[in-house]
Amino acid sequence: MKAIVYSEYGSPGVLRCEEVEKPSPGEGQVLIRVHAAAVNPLDWHFLRGQPYPLRLSAGLRAPKDRRLGRDVSGRVESVGRNVTRFRPGDAVFGASKGAFAEYVCAEESALAAKPDNVSFEQAASVYVAALTALQALRDKGHLRAGQKVLVNGAAGGVGTFAVQIARHLGAEVTGVCSARNVEMVQGLGAKRVIDYDREDFTRSGERYDVILDCVGNHSLPACRRALARDGIHVAVGGPAGRWMLGPLARALFAPLLSRFGSRKFAMLLTRGNQADLALVRELMADGEIVPVIDRRYGLGEAAEAVRYLEAGHARGKVVITMQ
Repeated sequence: MKAIVYSEYGSPGVLRCEEVEKPSPGEGQVLIRVHAAAVNPLDWHFLRGQPYPLRLSAGLRAPKDRRLGRDVSGRVESVGRNVTRFRPGDAVFGASKGAFAEYVCAEESALAAKPDNVSFEQAASVYVAALTALQALRDKGHLRAGQKVLVNGAAGGVGTFAVQIARHLGAEVTGVCSARNVEMVQGLGAKRVIDYDREDFTRSGERYDVILDCVGNHSLPACRRALARDGIHVAVGGPAGRWMLGPLARALFAPLLSRFGSRKFAMLLTRGNQADLALVRELMADGEIVPVIDRRYGLGEAAEAVRYLEAGHARGKVVITMQ
């Protein structure tokens, strides 16, 4: 079977499409014939081995795991003997290691049945971004109906899910994006959309109960000005860097800033959660969430897909298709 592999850290140019051995599922695993996989910032961080502290687990001089990709959708090919929820032929989506491939093995707990009203490409875009948005808004931001939430980076992968989830939770949503994405973000459910080239939300005088920051292009003290009393700022993204100085500084500064006054600052490390995946599936089946796909690439074009996402201008998700 074909899979995307890399044997050294570097730019997307180090990715190769090669023939590799087809995997076999373990006792609690499902073998999936992949229809689509989605690209996440996590992928190009692992590809480049940056920020450098990442290499402590991924491999100091070269990647320990040569495969790339996390989000996946496809049909079940076979199952391990302890698998009870799926059988061959089922359409599924979720997470696996090495998703940029024709076949992958995934843990049963990391998968859900694909809703009939959602395409394989849309389903493949869900796991990392939608769970990040859900956990950031609900668990870290404690967002409630009637509250005001601002999503900074509303047109991106996490942002497009966040706008829809916040709307579902009954919040009044303001999105921040470029001018070309204003209409799209409005269509997702934002009551107000700010063009960041024309207005700085940290200086507008508006106050929000929750700020979900997918970009990290404003300092925490600046964001503090835009928080209501008892408001919460949740960071799920930040400036890129080799040494992680930007995000690390924020992680250290956020608890300190939270100690002064009623406004709080938090960062999110997304965790796989079967219950949350089931909830997102239900919201998609009910039409409450519609994944936004920007561009589609073939498996042999994985380098171009990663390069495009890394440039930072994707509208929603970027997917790799096998069909």
